[in-house]
Amino acid sequence: MVPLDPTRIPRDVDDLAPVLRDVSAKIHAHPELRFEEHRAAAWLTEAVEGAGVAVERGLGGLATAFRARLGDGSGPHVAILAEYDALPEIGHACGHNLIAAGALGAFLALARQGGSIAGTVDLIGTPAEEGGGGKIKLLQAGAFAGVDAAMMFHPFDRDLLAHFALANVWLEMRFRGTPSHAALAPWEGASALTACLETFRLIDSQRVHFRDGVRVHGFVTNGGQAVNIIPEVAAAEFSVRALAVPELERVRAIVERCARGAALACGVEVTLSVREGYRDLVNNLTMARRFGAHLEALGRHPEESDASIGAGSTDMGDISHAVPSIHPWIAICNKGETTCHQHAFQVCAGSERGVVGMLAAAKAMALTAADVLVDAALRDAVRREFEAAKGG
Repeated sequence: MVPLDPTRIPRDVDDLAPVLRDVSAKIHAHPELRFEEHRAAAWLTEAVEGAGVAVERGLGGLATAFRARLGDGSGPHVAILAEYDALPEIGHACGHNLIAAGALGAFLALARQGGSIAGTVDLIGTPAEEGGGGKIKLLQAGAFAGVDAAMMFHPFDRDLLAHFALANVWLEMRFRGTPSHAALAPWEGASALTACLETFRLIDSQRVHFRDGVRVHGFVTNGGQAVNIIPEVAAAEFSVRALAVPELERVRAIVERCARGAALACGVEVTLSVREGYRDLVNNLTMARRFGAHLEALGRHPEESDASIGAGSTDMGDISHAVPSIHPWIAICNKGETTCHQHAFQVCAGSERGVVGMLAAAKAMALTAADVLVDAALRDAVRREFEAAKGG
């Protein structure tokens, strides 16, 4: 077997740039919500098949998930993950079009190594990161069985190798009271809306007891039926986040207690529904620093993390508890110019600078994947760090 040649990877990614640019632009121009990414999945799989690699569609029973594979499933095993769902109203304001194209570029560059791949490389299309937990469903379906390392990148306003992400859970609260004419006989009603709003006030009163890193934010999804009716039904949804699962569970219990207390005080009923969220992200620093070394060689200068900024949540967190993982951030705009889930960031995700960042990420991911495949000492170090983190 001819040895894998990492020196050609940057050139191959540059050669693939027109394809990657086209796929990114099409996904950006046609945003699709979680589990509805049919066109995005089609464009990505067509590009893979165009390179002569077979694709398994409907992976894990998810219509818009897929897997393409280099190798026969034996030897060292690396998974490169693509996200491609969008947000309501603001489209690809998280830059998932670039995530998808970058993963595609890394995989296709490795595909050009032909029979030199001594191991297995998967490109896994993971739908519904924005609140649907597609990666978790794929993990439960066995899609990551035998994987030694998983990787993806995320657009941002700066280059970071190993920034944290928060564990989270979603809570829906439905309040039911008693309707009455709001002017004629308000004393005969019990307001579901009052209880709903009181829940917000009670949660705010508890923030002094939250540990650093906790985030609790919600919105009213149903505020009543008419202005002259004491609201019989009201509802709210909250997201609860924390640095790790134990604190998440503690704060979740506080939030639920606030809802029940508000309902009791207002004489109404409340029903709580839980939508399980994501675990915190465990960055494998051994692998992240290797990715960083390749970024440095490409002329970029990443920081390891940045304590001055906050964090969101991602279903990559669940993968990182099962498989050694990296989730580096790559700048597609100037520091402080804009950030994820803002209109300006959506524009940056479709910009030329976005493409430049995506191509750099594709090169660094492919080079890091190649290192994992050929460097047994690196694999051992990655695994030791992962096992130590699990023990902690």
